[in-house]
Amino acid sequence: MIDFLSIHPAALIAGALLLGLLVGSFLNVLVWRLPKMLEQDWQSQAREVLGLAPADDKTTYNLCLPASHCPECQHRLRPWENIPLLSYALLRGKCSQCKTLISPRYPLTELACGLVSGFIAWHFGLTLQAGWMLLLTWGLIAICLIDARHQIVPDVLVLPLLWLGLLLNSFELFTTLSQAVWGAALGYLSLWSIFWLFKLMTGKDGMGHGDFKLLALFGAWGGVSVLPLTILLSSLVGALVGVSLLLLRRAHRATAIPFAPYLAIAGWIALLWGGQMTAFYWQLAT
Repeated sequence: MIDFLSIHPAALIAGALLLGLLVGSFLNVLVWRLPKMLEQDWQSQAREVLGLAPADDKTTYNLCLPASHCPECQHRLRPWENIPLLSYALLRGKCSQCKTLISPRYPLTELACGLVSGFIAWHFGLTLQAGWMLLLTWGLIAICLIDARHQIVPDVLVLPLLWLGLLLNSFELFTTLSQAVWGAALGYLSLWSIFWLFKLMTGKDGMGHGDFKLLALFGAWGGVSVLPLTILLSSLVGALVGVSLLLLRRAHRATAIPFAPYLAIAGWIALLWGGQMTAFYWQLAT
């Protein structure tokens, strides 16, 4: 099989695209359920600290249970109703029982995950880098969607990926171990310093602590060299989006805008093309 995929890159790309569609379907479940699971855990811990009795609700709620169902009529989805993209098209975007509209976010997540997975297979070929970059990309998609909806960057997703980057680079898969360690440290400290400088000047929090960890993640994967480009691109796109929302009157100055999606996209770009983009910039500058 490995020899076949090496000789036929189109089959590799198609396989990665199909795998990405399947993972995208799982990410829809993860993005919907993980924030609720974290909230339940926080409430349980709070009750324990306050000395309150545990909540009466003993219903099991995790990534597996209860089974996927319509949130309106509780109709349990049949296997063919869980096929990525195809089931949405066959159902015409509606629940088969109550006809409630299904959010287009679900097929769009599956499609985006599939396309990006296929692109990574094309970019890296049949290599170890491709496999690990697929895992990182899927995690980043989940982080982006959760932060965009709930404005949280879950440690349960960011920290394992950060440590994974350090472990992989102990074998110098993407960069040297020293570059990865310093990248993680400087990535965290750079945004941490900006956070406290802004807080001392204004008395307000300018960003969440999850953003520090996310930038540290990219430093752990790509080393120190990816950090400046990641910060530059994410800040530029974030500023453009913020100004656009103000002009369209869809936000005001005090509106909190999730930063993790811009940081994740910028970091992903820096990991793939950071070296070429930096070299091109210096060539123009000199």
